[in-house]
Amino acid sequence: MNSSTIAPEAPGLRPGGTSGPRARYLVPLAAGVTVVLWASAFIGIRAAGHDYSPGALTLGRIAVGTVALTVLAGVARKLELPRGRVLAGVIVWGVLWFGVYNVALNAAERTLDAGTAALLVQLAPILTAVVAGLTLGEGFPARLLTGIGIAFTGVAVIAWASSSGTSDMGAVLLGLAAAVLYSAGALLQKRMLPKVDALTMTWLGCLAGTVAALPFAGTLVAEVAAAPAAATLGVVYLGVFPTAIAFATWGYALSHTTAGRLSATTYAVPPIAVLLSWWLLGEVPAPIVLAGGALCLGGVILATRRPRRR
Repeated sequence: MNSSTIAPEAPGLRPGGTSGPRARYLVPLAAGVTVVLWASAFIGIRAAGHDYSPGALTLGRIAVGTVALTVLAGVARKLELPRGRVLAGVIVWGVLWFGVYNVALNAAERTLDAGTAALLVQLAPILTAVVAGLTLGEGFPARLLTGIGIAFTGVAVIAWASSSGTSDMGAVLLGLAAAVLYSAGALLQKRMLPKVDALTMTWLGCLAGTVAALPFAGTLVAEVAAAPAAATLGVVYLGVFPTAIAFATWGYALSHTTAGRLSATTYAVPPIAVLLSWWLLGEVPAPIVLAGGALCLGGVILATRRPRRR
């Protein structure tokens, strides 16, 4: 899943501007690749989570991601390490986003199906809007308050379904914790990106998360020895595709269009995750959970949608 839904506009670009005719076609392609890969991460976690514990799965994924990002950075020949407070901020972001967030999400998906997890995590933009209203003076317009009410009604429906036995209440709470960590990571990234390029920040953050997850190294080694090859390949997939490649394509798209327009594409992640989960894992959320998820997603879209200018 991503952490860039509220990233700032790319420096030096006009809103909606592109750098040439090719970008007109490559930007939607890059955004589409990113969204599909981020949606597939929920399925990969669910599949590999049967054989890998949350901490070991986190370490394996981000270690592979760090190696893949190092290769991408070498090809791009663009790594300018930040210093001082910026470096410290990127490290904190990496530990929260690549480390703690992934552990929480991996733990949630041990009992929560991939589609429901994706729907819960998509609450992150609305949490970010709440923080912005409290700390940045952006206020709470009626549209935002209505969206919040709808979204959290959806959460209540999902929680009620868990108490009825269709899912696990603890897993729902972990999914909500992942959404909170997602929001915190997005806010930190928004503050850091004007001071450090996206590829450097992603590589350094992934490296910081890997170092923070090293206490799980012993568990990872033991589980690699016991896990089937398919599960281990799933861990490698998570590191290379939803982590390294998806962040690279997102960074390309962000550099050629506005952040607001691009972030709207992430609303497609939960529906794609539900479809992929049904197709690849044979898992479909219960109807009541789907209804709650639809309320969550609808509330988020309403709360974060900017009114049209005349």
